[in-house]
Amino acid sequence: MTSVAIKKQLNNYIPLLTNKQQALLLEMVKNILQVDNSEQRISLKQYNKEIAEAEKQIASGKFISQSDLEKESATW
Repeated sequence: MTSVAIKKQLNNYIPLLTNKQQALLLEMVKNILQVDNSEQRISLKQYNKEIAEAEKQIASGKFISQSDLEKESATW
């Protein structure tokens, strides 16, 4: 679906909403935009540092297997 088609559909639906529903929709859009803006990519240096730290944790036995995690989460 094109951007123009999406905008056209939104413009058709918005008047059908109550004022309260329109306000809620506006808040949802604002929240979505804040989430997208707050996501930042990490640098390659930071990425490699995090990978190295994770590998050290695995090598020292500081991890949980998939099956153990499934068992543990079943008790939540």
